Amino acid sequence: MSDRARNTALQNLIRETGWNNGQFARAVNAVGTEMHLGLKYDDTAVCHWLTGTTPRARVQPAILEALSRKLDRTITSSVAGFRPTTLVAAGQPDTSTALIELWRADMDPSRRTVLGAVGLYSVALAVPGWQDVIGRARHARQARTRIGANEVATVTAMSERLSQMDDEFGGRLARPLAAAFLGSTVARYLECDASEATKKAMCSAAADLAYLTGWMAVDEGQHGLAQQYYTQALNLAGAAEDHLTYCTALRGMSVQAVGLGHGRKAQQYADAAAEAAPAAGPRMRAFLVGQQAHASAAVGEQHTALRQLAEAESALDKATSGSVYVAGYHPAALHYHASHVLFELRDLGGSIIAMQESNRHRPPTERRARALSTALLAERQFAFGHLEAACATWNTFLDDYQHVSSARCDDHFASLRHCAAQHRGNRIARALGERARTLAPTADRRPI
Repeated sequence: MSDRARNTALQNLIRETGWNNGQFARAVNAVGTEMHLGLKYDDTAVCHWLTGTTPRARVQPAILEALSRKLDRTITSSVAGFRPTTLVAAGQPDTSTALIELWRADMDPSRRTVLGAVGLYSVALAVPGWQDVIGRARHARQARTRIGANEVATVTAMSERLSQMDDEFGGRLARPLAAAFLGSTVARYLECDASEATKKAMCSAAADLAYLTGWMAVDEGQHGLAQQYYTQALNLAGAAEDHLTYCTALRGMSVQAVGLGHGRKAQQYADAAAEAAPAAGPRMRAFLVGQQAHASAAVGEQHTALRQLAEAESALDKATSGSVYVAGYHPAALHYHASHVLFELRDLGGSIIAMQESNRHRPPTERRARALSTALLAERQFAFGHLEAACATWNTFLDDYQHVSSARCDDHFASLRHCAAQHRGNRIARALGERARTLAPTADRRPI
């Protein structure tokens, strides 16, 4: 459209939201804060957009996301009356090319604005449905190199090692390794000649790794990037006709959404993921339904959440030992979900007991997960008024925190310091604050 033509499409969308121009500008600024853009728009800027001025390409994703969140549907550049910007095509059929492009964007921050604000979490993400992705990938290009079961086994083994690294050291350290392996070696395997069975097995293994890389990106606080890896996992699972891995990725998206406070979206993802539960084994069923319970509790559906939690417990009781790393659901995870459900349902005391039970069952290899659950336990003990118990728990958290690199753990560390600062007069809290100060980044080692 001409820059002089009035943008009636955007005007109609703003009218539909019920916002005035100033409110719309503030909503865009809020999304821009998530993107680290530092926007300071007011109603004057909105007037310019309405009279035909096209917003800068790097700002358009913030405008579209603000509208999408308010209207609860995906708003694209064309729908908003803007010239479309170049984005990563989440549903493009050439999965190997998509992985390579995503890896390059991931490793080269200078390209991220071109790809449409990789760091922005979008509640209006267009998630491909199972029927949309199944069989959609084009046939692999014929190549001189032929792959077989050994290459599939290599990808699976590497994913297991990377998952172990993530558990022990955190996503910030492990994710670049996972992204590099996925975008280089695995993407090339997807282009190689192979039997139909091997092609599907490779796509399934690649889907697992893409899901894992997205999970690591969440731990790193790169939520928009995580969504892109999750979406590629969905596409790859469709190419493999692997419904369980497709649902595993959706379940991961639910975990991400509920952690960011988007309860309704988390419930949508969890419910879609649990569609595979009847065909899954009991451990996988517990893995999926436990997350459903958390999401249901987050939107206040008490009876549904408690029923789903009981269903997850029953399924886990039927599970036999031994499982693949993706669905390694165990009693610690079940109690962790129970704690979240009880917390969402305003049972703070019950949530504390459940989280303590989770920590008692937590495998020693899951250092990052243990750090997160320990920090949550301390924060809830603090909220319950048990200051000294919270301080003891926070000290346990610090034992693990100094060995992991995780944005989620960093957030809990900041909460620890803030809470300790509120009780400088207490000897135990003061000692905790001093210990935390010594573990803080050099630039932040100031007394609290």
